[in-house]
Amino acid sequence: MSNLIKWSPFFDGFEDADKMFSEFVPMIRRADSAGFVPAIDMYEDKNNLIVETQLAGTDPGKVSIAIENDVLTIKGESEKKSEVEDKDYYRKEIRRGSFFRSIPLPAHVNGDKASAISESGILKISIPKREVTQPKTIKIEKK
Repeated sequence: MSNLIKWSPFFDGFEDADKMFSEFVPMIRRADSAGFVPAIDMYEDKNNLIVETQLAGTDPGKVSIAIENDVLTIKGESEKKSEVEDKDYYRKEIRRGSFFRSIPLPAHVNGDKASAISESGILKISIPKREVTQPKTIKIEKK
């Protein structure tokens, strides 16, 4: 009996997928070392979607917020202010550097009327939901 595996066209795609994943993994590592992705809380009230994120130690003037096609993008940079060299740390868990977060919103919004406030290290973005238009029924007239 032979130890050969019978060729099947079904498995050809796995080699391509494996190659693509192997090429993609280094990009993930580079992105991780370059910055961080801030955690968010997202909830809604009657008229707005609200997104909150902790940005302690970040100058709100260096944070950019954009809304396009019902996707919220938050990006900016957190600066390291201490003079301690890396080798002197016992622990280093606080993330600093550039950050980027792109969040698809669960409802259609009116991004032009969004507002943001930073208070005690919490960035709170309030985005009005767009009113849902009801379908219009059109009667066909007989002539």
